[in-house]
Amino acid sequence: MAHGYSKTPEALSRLTDSQFRVTQKDGTEPAFRNEYWNNHEAGIYVDVVSGQPLFSSLDKYDSGTGWPSFTRPIAADSVRTETDRSLGTTRTEVRSTGADSHLGHVFDDGPADAGGQRYCMNSAALRFVPLSELEAQGYGRYRSLFGTDDTSREGRTP
Repeated sequence: MAHGYSKTPEALSRLTDSQFRVTQKDGTEPAFRNEYWNNHEAGIYVDVVSGQPLFSSLDKYDSGTGWPSFTRPIAADSVRTETDRSLGTTRTEVRSTGADSHLGHVFDDGPADAGGQRYCMNSAALRFVPLSELEAQGYGRYRSLFGTDDTSREGRTP
């Protein structure tokens, strides 16, 4: 899935200071003071650097930590992990496979019924693509994750 998603000088030049610090310098944004921790909209989350699809709102849950948390990536090969010993403790870092962006960390304290994983991500590493914009932004193939119904007609009488 990483094919075609990479880090370019142009992409890096478009990043905000916070996005650059998180994705390129392995930074962490403040809990509860980030864009997506409380986002409940349907859609997908892509790498802010490359646009690579990383997570689906269907796998997002409220972990109470103040960061966007997911039970799994959108595809097994969209992220990779490595050991992070930077804060005097051992954690498992999560990076995108396309642009090698630092995304956050994965922990084993997620919902047991969904595999037990908590992918604790930084909003600054992600860009949210709402369900209604998937086709327009080139991610139409991910619409099937959300069922085949036309959500724009949801709740209306035919």
